Amino acid sequence: MARAGLTADRVTLAGAELADEVGLEHVTMSAVARRLGVKDASLYAHVRSLEDLRGRIALLAADEKTVRIAEATAGRAGRDALVAYANAWRQYAHDHPGRYTATQIPIQIDPELVARAAGPRRAVELTYSMLRAYALREPDLTDAVRLMRSTLHGFTSLEAAGGFAHARPAEDTWVRCLDALHTLLEHWPTHGEGEPT
Repeated sequence: MARAGLTADRVTLAGAELADEVGLEHVTMSAVARRLGVKDASLYAHVRSLEDLRGRIALLAADEKTVRIAEATAGRAGRDALVAYANAWRQYAHDHPGRYTATQIPIQIDPELVARAAGPRRAVELTYSMLRAYALREPDLTDAVRLMRSTLHGFTSLEAAGGFAHARPAEDTWVRCLDALHTLLEHWPTHGEGEPT
């Protein structure tokens, strides 16, 4: 029987908070149960497995990150929107490292949960909408989305791992990277003859 007051959302939030504190890879069902003051078995009335919990954390994080990005980019376009989008992404990764990790690694997520979750779907819509200001069409638009995601994720992941030990502040490099990304998006290379489109 499910413990009174315990819900899938409460279990997910406890797992997400723990992930931010100790890293997603160190989250276990036992650790979450201890955090909630219940026995391990009580959790299984709400989440099926550790992988299910991780999937729920990923969906929670996707929703939270998308809300931040939407608020940051509202009413902005072009470079302003790109910078606001990128800064919101990076700040979320800094504030919630465990949750952020859950959004970036392969996790088997219950298709029914995915179908009900607005975060991932809205994230895609926001990203493509923001980049359309650069007048890109397919397949360039998808390529631009992939480049932007690679740039933001690569930078934030290296930064979190202590990969920028150089004397030049990472913040200065971040600003220049966004300048370079904006310039590239404005001057996206066109397909030459004989190249795939």
